[in-house]
Amino acid sequence: MSYEQNHALCHKYMGRAVEIRMRDGRIHRGIIRRVDNRRVYLTSMERNRNFGGFGYGYGYGFGGYGGFGAGFAIGAITSLVLLPFLFW
Repeated sequence: MSYEQNHALCHKYMGRAVEIRMRDGRIHRGIIRRVDNRRVYLTSMERNRNFGGFGYGYGYGFGGYGGFGAGFAIGAITSLVLLPFLFW
């Protein structure tokens, strides 16, 4: 998908549980908390089952992005899939 398509999907599914696959093969699951021009911010639900407060941030420290979780480059996303909430 193109950058514009990924950005539109991320923005459309803000607040929803998603699985994002990156170009380097990594897979991230979480809730989209924010989208800006370059990044999508996820709050992990795998490591932090508390649905409020700060996300773990995938090794970037607790809440290092102001409570929006970890930021991933939109241009590095290869696919974005909605997940059912009962997945966890």
